[in-house]
Amino acid sequence: MIRDWTREAVLGLLRRRTGEARQALYDQADAVRRKNMGDEVYLRGIVEFSNQCVNDCLYCGIRASNDRVARYRLADEEILDVARRMWGFGQTTVVLQSGEVPSREGDAALGRLIARIKAETPLAVTVSVGNRPREVYAAWRESGMDRYLLRFETSDPALFARLHPDCSFKERLRCLDDLRSLGVQVGSGFMIGLPGESLGVLADDILLCRDLGLDMIGIGPFLPHPDTPLGGAQNAHAADPDMHFVALAALRLANPDAHIPATTAYDALFPGTGRNLALTRGANVFMPSATPGPRRKDYLLYPDKPCVDETGDMCARCVVGRLTVLGRTVGIGPGHSRRGLSKTSNREEALP
Repeated sequence: MIRDWTREAVLGLLRRRTGEARQALYDQADAVRRKNMGDEVYLRGIVEFSNQCVNDCLYCGIRASNDRVARYRLADEEILDVARRMWGFGQTTVVLQSGEVPSREGDAALGRLIARIKAETPLAVTVSVGNRPREVYAAWRESGMDRYLLRFETSDPALFARLHPDCSFKERLRCLDDLRSLGVQVGSGFMIGLPGESLGVLADDILLCRDLGLDMIGIGPFLPHPDTPLGGAQNAHAADPDMHFVALAALRLANPDAHIPATTAYDALFPGTGRNLALTRGANVFMPSATPGPRRKDYLLYPDKPCVDETGDMCARCVVGRLTVLGRTVGIGPGHSRRGLSKTSNREEALP
């Protein structure tokens, strides 16, 4: 096990090229996952409640400038109806995800929805709707929000700026610090293979996750939507797609007690097997789609997204079957942070 997590140490893991060396890395990551997180896989159902977004990220299918998207916002009662059924599927967390549309009225409405979910279901609530001021996060926390997911996407500020014209890397990190200071369990992460990404940047991504002390870390392949400026761009690891699993395994070793989901994008790049492989190479969380069937095709952040023709019930049954094949069990309870809420990030002084 690596004792000093330096950039060179992480690069040493990422530079493993032979099948035997990589399998040894996967086995080590799986052993660390089992020791620190157990064999339970926590199910967190995602409700993509709106595809409206004011941002124009260069790779995202629901970017504001994409006029081919049929925009929607689910009614609260429809969201609540989905949430009420989740517990019966073994899903102990609802993830409320949408594009970024900050507004006083909309943010207040989301707070009321969070409060109703907490009052009417036993679910933990994760929110993922982008950057907000600290006072908005505080209001949602007061309403009952348990966790927040906000990926930093890349640790390279210049690359971040090229891909995200509507916000800065510094602002993104500030939001993560605000959330931590409020006692919210914080999730973040990055995309693997962004155009312009080097192995050094990928190593820095992994180290930044460790530095931030994240409770959950979500990563996945860069898959540009065709109706975006980067639609024709190639993943930086297109010639070596297994690098996506090497990065996952290295991430687990560097963050032994963080929840790491087997993200849907792994199945998009490795159809039918991606998420299963991720669960044997460091991941311990599964996030099935709970978005109502008629709206799934309208929330395409990237192409070839799996499960868009299924219902929430179908996804729930499918994931249990996949876990059974792997010899894993469904996690009982909310699956809160293993790191506790006492640790706070010290990035305030290090912000660029």
